[in-house]
Formats: sequence, C-alpha cells, structure tokens
Amino acid sequence: MLAQTAFRLTRRIIRALGLFLFVLAAPSLFAAPPRPGILRLATTTSTEDSGLLGWLLPEFEQANRCRVEVVAVGTGQSLELGRRGDADAVLVHSRPGEDKFVADGFARERFDVMYNDFIIVGPKGDPAKIRGLSLARDAFRAIMEAKAPFASRGDKSGTHVKELGIWTALGVTPGPQLAGYNSLGQGMGETLLFANEQQAYTLADRGTFLAMRDKLPGLKILLGGENLAENKDKALLNPYGVLAVSPDKHPRTNYELAMKFVSWLCSPATQRRIGSYGLERFGQPLFYPGYGR
Repeated sequence: MLAQTAFRLTRRIIRALGLFLFVLAAPSLFAAPPRPGILRLATTTSTEDSGLLGWLLPEFEQANRCRVEVVAVGTGQSLELGRRGDADAVLVHSRPGEDKFVADGFARERFDVMYNDFIIVGPKGDPAKIRGLSLARDAFRAIMEAKAPFASRGDKSGTHVKELGIWTALGVTPGPQLAGYNSLGQGMGETLLFANEQQAYTLADRGTFLAMRDKLPGLKILLGGENLAENKDKALLNPYGVLAVSPDKHPRTNYELAMKFVSWLCSPATQRRIGSYGLERFGQPLFYPGYGR
C-alpha cells in the first residue's frame, strides 16, 4: 500500500494534474477561432508513450509550416475532446467509439491509419501460470482464480475497453470485489510502470511495452508471443483510426489543416515511415501501416 501511494505521488499524479488543468482551461483556450498554424490533436497515450508521434510529427509541421499541439489521454477522453470541439483531429483505437463518433456527426469519415496488437504482460515468475495459453479470456480467468494482482488502465481508453470486453466474455464485472484488481485511471506508460513495481499482470499494446521495455525489468510478455505473427488470439488485434472533427458540428475547428493531417498520415510515404518505426531497434515495427486495406 505504501509503495502504491508513493507511486501515485510521482509520475501518475503529475500527469493527472496536467490533464485536469487542461480540461479547466479548455473553454477559454478554444473559444476563439482556430489559429491557422495550429493543429490540436487529441490522441491515445500509446502513440506518445511509444515515441511514434515525436518521430513523425516534425515532418508534418515543417511541410505545413504549423505546430501540432498534442493532448495524449485515453481514447474515450480524446473522443470527448473532439465532441466538445476542443480538438481538430483525433487519433485513437476503439472502433466502436470511432464509429459512433461518425454516426453522431462529429466526423464525416474515419480513416484507417495503422494497427498493432494487445498482449498480456506480467511477473517473470508468472504466479497465475498463464504462459502457454493462447486466448486472453483464459489468461484472465487464471489470473482471477489465482487472485494475482492485475493493473487496469481504468481510463475509458481503447485498451481499457478491450480489457473490459475480455472480462465480460467471462461473465465478470471487475472492481473492488475482484481480489488483486487495481483500477488506476492512468495511461499505458504509467500502468506498465505500476505493474512492474507491484508485480502485477496487465493488458498492454505491444508498441508501448516494447518502447518501454528497458524500464520494465520485472515484466515479461506472457501471452501474445514475441511478435504480432505469434499472437494466436486474433481478438487482440488493435486498429487505430484518425478522424477530423466536422465543421458541421464545430465551425471553429481547423478542419482544413485537420484534413491535411489525415491525408498526410494516410499517404504512402508516411505509411512506410510508420511501418519502419522500431524495426531497427526491436527487430519488428511497433505499428503496422493501414488495416484491412
């Protein structure tokens, strides 16, 4: 308990405070018409924690003489920023939420960008004995029966939605009544750091885990294999989509620049860059270009 408290008083609480201040400031920040040279991008934490955005965005900014202001939160929060008109574009990974965003008129279209997969990581000693299992639901059942610690993002992100879907398939509603269950309300990076410190299992996107692996000496991939091709649970595929917030709902958004960003992100050249990211360092891409194309 003391270790958890100390952890929350460091990196996780700082990030939560930053988001809180951003949300408080949002009405005044975005009441004015969009600044021509600014693109407000709301995105999931995995695109930032993996280093992908830091690697990609300078090229777009230079080509378009603009600046991209990134708010990296969970997918649910990113879509909410878009619904409020507090973002010009969203880059997220929860297909049901994205489809509803379009159906409700907040974007005119959703575009495939890339995909990777989810994995289950946990203590190297694997007290729940999930190593060797093929399906995430079987691993979750074993973790629950072993009453082993489990770290949930708990932030309505795409990863959190996927996790809840796995519990639902077992007929389980996770919460305080589930022994060892920790709902953190944090991003992927913080959740992985917590799992490493507390020797807990967690569901993670492969890209963020690989990018942070040097900081996670106590964790190991226990379900999903060492690369996407080895992942036997096809339900763990993780597609990302990009959406420009519709001017029909929010005329003040910078729709023109948002659509330039969408076109650039989906262009063959940028898609090749996405597919090469991480290849040299990890022997595999952290994200694969496109999805279903």
